[in-house]
Amino acid sequence: MSHGAMGGRCFLNLLPCSTTPCKDSVGVGIGTPGSSSCRHSVHHHRARARGPRRNAAARVSCSAAAAQAPPSQSTIKVVIVGATKEMGRAAIAAVSRARGMELAGAIDTQCIGMDAGELSGMEEALEIPVLNDLTMVLGSIAQVSISIFIRGMMIYLSCASCRVRVSLTAGRFRSFQTRATGVVVDFSEPSSVYDNVKQAAAFGLSSVVYVPKIEMDTVTELSAFCDKASMGCLVAPTLSIGSVLLQQAAIQASFHYNNVEIVESRPNPSDLPSPDAIQIANNISDLGQIYNRQDMDSDNPARGQVLGEDGVRVHSMVLPGLASSTSVVLSGPGEVYTLKHDVTDIQSLMPGLILAIRKVIRLKNLIYGLEKFL
Repeated sequence: MSHGAMGGRCFLNLLPCSTTPCKDSVGVGIGTPGSSSCRHSVHHHRARARGPRRNAAARVSCSAAAAQAPPSQSTIKVVIVGATKEMGRAAIAAVSRARGMELAGAIDTQCIGMDAGELSGMEEALEIPVLNDLTMVLGSIAQVSISIFIRGMMIYLSCASCRVRVSLTAGRFRSFQTRATGVVVDFSEPSSVYDNVKQAAAFGLSSVVYVPKIEMDTVTELSAFCDKASMGCLVAPTLSIGSVLLQQAAIQASFHYNNVEIVESRPNPSDLPSPDAIQIANNISDLGQIYNRQDMDSDNPARGQVLGEDGVRVHSMVLPGLASSTSVVLSGPGEVYTLKHDVTDIQSLMPGLILAIRKVIRLKNLIYGLEKFL
């Protein structure tokens, strides 16, 4: 930064140390894709009137971009990993429409360069291309904020992933740096989750993991890492609020009934038994109840698969065209109590996802299950 006087004018010029192109999606625009460097300048015009000094007017400008208001600290920047999957496409649209959130990146190994808005079927482009480099995207949103105070006047300037060399020979100056509030939402594969969470934590971002086939050993390792790094992470077997409510109701009812069976339907046989059925069976096991005592040792395939050690059985149907459905059927003398949850569209998972994003930024450790946020 240089300070000089030219005809009663004070000129402040900030140049980044690096020539890496950068873009700030909120606040002051910084460069354009493909540019070799970005330039930020703050022009301070001194009042020429005699007598008491009037409040000076300030103008913040940047090459190839117009100045805007400082970014809101409450805005959550979200990166979607697994953006081309059905869940990823729905999440892009949901995050873009959510209040207080901003889509900051879309990561996948397919459709590289395609606009995320076009990918998700939105009417307008988001000007965010699909990339396959998570580290680069995380670096670009690890926002550095600088505050300059000159004779009581505050000027905000923000740059994404730019290291800025600052010097000032006159006037008062203070600066501070803050990280952007951000969340990485991971829909990738079980083998990639651990590294993705570590990368997110390295840049100060929390994580929401929705990878139904993730191994519990991986969850245990992630929990130890998050405790050590003091970073928030949610590993969610389901993002459906309705499914979570079904599970909670099943736990309450299981104390009052000795016969419990799970009946489900899915369009894809590779997902059976479903993570929902497994989670329900785990939740109502180890509660001191032994279910279905009359034939708990039966090995008849028609009786379904036993999940857990307390006799909970699951019956799975594969019927294309039928909505994904999970029912918990409980019975006692003279009565049958049925809990049922149907999913007709992937949009049913979006309220749970938005809730998870809002809550996970407050965590300093890993939690397992969306029910902790309800």
